[in-house]
Amino acid sequence: MKILVADDDAELRALLTFTLERAGFDVFSAVDGRSAVEEFERRAPDFVLLDVNMPAPNGLAVCRELRSRSRLPIMMLTVRDQEDDLVAAFDAGADDYVRKPFSPRTLLARIQALTRRADPLSAEFVEAGTLRLDIKQQALLEASGPTLMLTRLELKVMQLLMASPGRNVTTDRLTLHVWGRNTLRERRMLKQLIYRLRQKLDSHWSTGLAVQAAPGPGYKLVLG
Repeated sequence: MKILVADDDAELRALLTFTLERAGFDVFSAVDGRSAVEEFERRAPDFVLLDVNMPAPNGLAVCRELRSRSRLPIMMLTVRDQEDDLVAAFDAGADDYVRKPFSPRTLLARIQALTRRADPLSAEFVEAGTLRLDIKQQALLEASGPTLMLTRLELKVMQLLMASPGRNVTTDRLTLHVWGRNTLRERRMLKQLIYRLRQKLDSHWSTGLAVQAAPGPGYKLVLG
């Protein structure tokens, strides 16, 4: 698997390259946003590690650009870990978010976990009532309504909720399905993800479709 590492910190790039190559990955790097996009176009990586605070365009801008062209896994690297930063990363299309400093061993485990989760899902469609979730197209369709495009993370949430409409899906199960981990950090991210998903649903449907908080704690999909 080919991994693009984009970071303006030369020592960190060297460490990441050494760690990932020892793990069997084909690694190439970029020192700023512009060269990251150029390397993406030239080398067609399978996975991207992006530093948020690279020289312009920054990592978030690069993430948006790459996401508009590809569904490949993208992991952001940053020294910040506030909720606004998490939201900005997910809005840009990132699949995961790692705070510096981190151990190479931990990062490697996160990359491997994200790679496994990025594999195509076994079912092509999930249906609930008049809703149909198209896994390949990352789209939510309704017989009498518009098509709603989802991010990869939103897709994973809807996949579980639509598999059990009207029933509670626990927070633990959702975080494990979406990120492969269940820590306080993932539970915080899930709240932000659910909030954004609700906004999308509210803006596209007026039929009572909703994602509601449920005891457990957890969430459930209520069909209109």
